[in-house]
Amino acid sequence: MAQLSVRVVAKDQAVWSGVVKVVSAPAADGEIGILAGHTPILSVLNPGKVRLTDTDGNKLEFVVSGGFLSVDADEVTIVADRVEQVSPVVA
Repeated sequence: MAQLSVRVVAKDQAVWSGVVKVVSAPAADGEIGILAGHTPILSVLNPGKVRLTDTDGNKLEFVVSGGFLSVDADEVTIVADRVEQVSPVVA
């Protein structure tokens, strides 16, 4: 199964990293969905929720203060001033 390597980073610390199959984020021009094989992109993020779905279908959600999202070669980096995890991955 195709996967994405994801890092979620606040300005002062790494918050989370792992492997997922889907990323959804509040891009400046609307909600963006990222799957493996996505074209490289650099996007400004609005404040809102970043949602990750792991390879087992479990959900993980973060509230970000805005920032940016970078995608390149199935690696996604999300950087924001503030990041708060609001839901854990549950089996």
